[in-house]
Amino acid sequence: MAVGYSLSKSEILRGRKPIAELFDKSSSFFLYPFKVFYRIDAGGGTSKALFVVPRKQHRRAVDRNKIKRRMREAYRLNRPEGYSGLSISAAFVYIARTCLSYREIENKLKTVLYRLTSTEDTYKDQSS
Repeated sequence: MAVGYSLSKSEILRGRKPIAELFDKSSSFFLYPFKVFYRIDAGGGTSKALFVVPRKQHRRAVDRNKIKRRMREAYRLNRPEGYSGLSISAAFVYIARTCLSYREIENKLKTVLYRLTSTEDTYKDQSS
């Protein structure tokens, strides 16, 4: 595996308190099949991501895990390089009732990440 391509543990949003803060004090938008909650902080650091597949839509753990693997892989390959002094935390909630193919998930996640980075650029302009 090449260095720099892995999704490190520090890039995954973990812990009850940070996750609760993300869902409580965040902005969100919807782009099928994702509902994205995000928070932009002025402090530098790495971007953090959380991947959620609700049990209500996908009862079998095998299906939930397959979707989360596809989401993580698509994020790992297409994540933005850096946020230039800003820290973004994002939760990607998969809301589709069917299990989409990897290609469909990747294409939609690319669109979501583009939207997040354009939001980040807007935030930089406002804070300057």
